[in-house]
Amino acid sequence: MQWAGASRRASPPRARAAIAYLSNVYPKISHSFIQTEIAALERQGFAVHRFTVRRAGEAPADAAERAEAARTTALLEDRGALASAMLDRFARHPRAALRALQLAWRTGGSGNRIRALAYFAEAALLACRLEAAGVSHLHAHFGTNPAMVARLVARLARVTYSFTAHGPDEFDAPRGLDLPGKIAEAAFVVGVSSFGRGQLMRWSHPDHWPRIHVVHCAPDPAFFAGLAADDAATIEGAPGDDTRFVCVARLSAQKGLPLLLEAVARVAARRPIRLDLIGGGEDEAIIAAQIARLGLGGAVTLHGWASPETIRDALRSARALVLPSFAEGLPVVLMEAMALRRPVIATAIAGIPELVDGEVGWLVPSGCVNAIEQALDAALDAWPEELEQMGERARARVLERHDPERCAARMVDLLEPLVR
Repeated sequence: MQWAGASRRASPPRARAAIAYLSNVYPKISHSFIQTEIAALERQGFAVHRFTVRRAGEAPADAAERAEAARTTALLEDRGALASAMLDRFARHPRAALRALQLAWRTGGSGNRIRALAYFAEAALLACRLEAAGVSHLHAHFGTNPAMVARLVARLARVTYSFTAHGPDEFDAPRGLDLPGKIAEAAFVVGVSSFGRGQLMRWSHPDHWPRIHVVHCAPDPAFFAGLAADDAATIEGAPGDDTRFVCVARLSAQKGLPLLLEAVARVAARRPIRLDLIGGGEDEAIIAAQIARLGLGGAVTLHGWASPETIRDALRSARALVLPSFAEGLPVVLMEAMALRRPVIATAIAGIPELVDGEVGWLVPSGCVNAIEQALDAALDAWPEELEQMGERARARVLERHDPERCAARMVDLLEPLVR
């Protein structure tokens, strides 16, 4: 595994260097790891300008998210500014603007000309904003449209760019997204796991491999706080006291939730079990219909999206977290549960086996309802002492590998040479 420098705790703040972060939708509950990363970089001395393509449709989860939204500029909010920025780029840098527009046109794909023009407009506005703020480096989260916009910004202004690819979307359509081209022009590229780095290497020229690094995502520091070892056994619903499991996931095809419901139905036919399903998404009606069809109304509760505090409370009261995904990067919710000393049941895909094994939970084959059923039974059969030991090992592992300050320190090593 290639690390971007040695792990270390936050050092005293250095002279503040300005950088910018771009995401497609920010802030967003399911993208809280970006907010955690930005906050850690600011503690290490960077001034971070936040940009998003659009704002989340959901209401802010808490006061911290409302404050973060106020600090974030949404590129699509001001159509007049977008038009003015395009004119500015053509007036001041006509050749660069034409080449950037051609790149957007070529990588937008046949039938996606409106999307290509939108990418160019967003990049033009962002280029103007970064020039005005004196920012010379832009980091994008996700190798999809944010990385495309960042790539165009580098054509339109004296700005370098980098991006973090999470998967699975980038790896599902690498050619359509021109992932090789994005990697070739980036100052550096980040994968959130060794698996992710390997996929980025797969779709890039070997000459570019040295610029591809692993920097783990990290859970919010709140998941590391407020649960001392001496207090773990006194929390209501601590492991061993309940039959409740929690799944925190977007309700989409990638998450494999129909298999989980089928497994819960099988277990419920033999013994008590409860499942709290936290999340929303495009498959909500499908999931609700399956719950009704399987007669799981008394065992499974659909909660919709929840605040970080609600998720923490749900995890603390659960026997284990379950995530039956078909496609992933390296889910932060696994780290959140493990930081709270909860064992996890997860599928052996993407970067998950780098975090989860039999020491901290149950790793099951993807797509196998029998294996999920067996893991649920094993978790229900486990003695409280077994679950407690798993939880302690889980927390120690996350503290070692996914501490926010250590993860940010690796980003600092990559960013510093670009902003000196």
